[in-house]
Amino acid sequence: MKVHEYQARELMQQAGIPVPPCEVVDSGDQVATAWERIGAETVVVKAQVHAGGRGKAGYVKLVNSPTEAQEHAARMLREPMVSKQTGPDGIQVRKVLLAAAVDIAKEYYLGVVLDRARRVPVMMASAEGGVEIEEVAEKNPDAIKKAWFHPHLGLQRFQAVQLAGEIGLRGDQAKTATKMMLQLARLFNQKDCTLAEINPLVETKDGQLLAIDAKFNFDDNALFRHPDVEGMFDPSEENPAELRAKEFNLSYIALDGNIGCLVNGAGLAMSTMDIIKLHGGEPANFLDVGGSVTAEGAVEAFRIILADARVKAVLVNIFGGIAKCDVIADALIKAAKEVGFKVPVVVRLEGTNVDKAREMLKEANIDGMHTANDLTDAAKKVCAFV
Repeated sequence: MKVHEYQARELMQQAGIPVPPCEVVDSGDQVATAWERIGAETVVVKAQVHAGGRGKAGYVKLVNSPTEAQEHAARMLREPMVSKQTGPDGIQVRKVLLAAAVDIAKEYYLGVVLDRARRVPVMMASAEGGVEIEEVAEKNPDAIKKAWFHPHLGLQRFQAVQLAGEIGLRGDQAKTATKMMLQLARLFNQKDCTLAEINPLVETKDGQLLAIDAKFNFDDNALFRHPDVEGMFDPSEENPAELRAKEFNLSYIALDGNIGCLVNGAGLAMSTMDIIKLHGGEPANFLDVGGSVTAEGAVEAFRIILADARVKAVLVNIFGGIAKCDVIADALIKAAKEVGFKVPVVVRLEGTNVDKAREMLKEANIDGMHTANDLTDAAKKVCAFV
């Protein structure tokens, strides 16, 4: 789960990490009051969306008056933001952050992620803040300093002290950065984060260290432990089809292609998408119905896939184990009756109760449904339809 920048600021404040004064508005009429509360001569107006590229898109603006702030906030709330991460249709902005601007002398980066290779969290620090850490890693990997730490023991003070020195901080700034790293690592562990990133961490011209932007992602499976974090979830930032799939315990991710995929098992789903690509097609989605799928859940999976106007054909690839082939066959028959197959559906079934399933589909004689002998045959057939 992702949260907005203003929510990340709230979490940092609670953890003791210093951030500039800020206010959040959802209409231009609230800007003047928010400006007074901030009490700064210069303010940054920032759209709150779960997408990058805000600055280049014109959705981060430095302003010197309430009138300017109101104009930009109203525009951001009125016009969808279009960037490389949003696609051509853009994304609707529903909240805008107003934050006190600061005189920046130097920008740094701090971040905690899980190193899956070592199976422990890692604190990363860099003197090259203000840009994407992936860009720094590609162009100058030696600029990223790292300290791995035990998930139960947490980041140790000597590690934070060493990192602060390695990115060029000295004196009071080094002491403050050390404290902030320990606070950030503690926040990462306590809230079951998958990402806790401050970028940039800025040194102001008067020597302060402030977090002026942050990203936090959280482990969905741990949200039951954190109702305060779960309450920050913004469904308007999510794909409606993906939210609908969650209600039926389906793993669904929308993609850009035109061949819908209904598969049981994440690995098989990935292989299915690969073989579609191999034969010249483009997957429209990743959809794993799981091992304990019910007929109702599988029917809903069809509803979700077929609701996508881009889908021109569907490949059903089931290897029956826990999810038996006859359950999927029953779902196919119900989906044909309740939803209707407006596009060709290619079905490949193997595994538990496959003979029973094939007989059920044969007797149903569903228009628009085509069976396949194996996965290669299924991929070729579905790609031929588009």
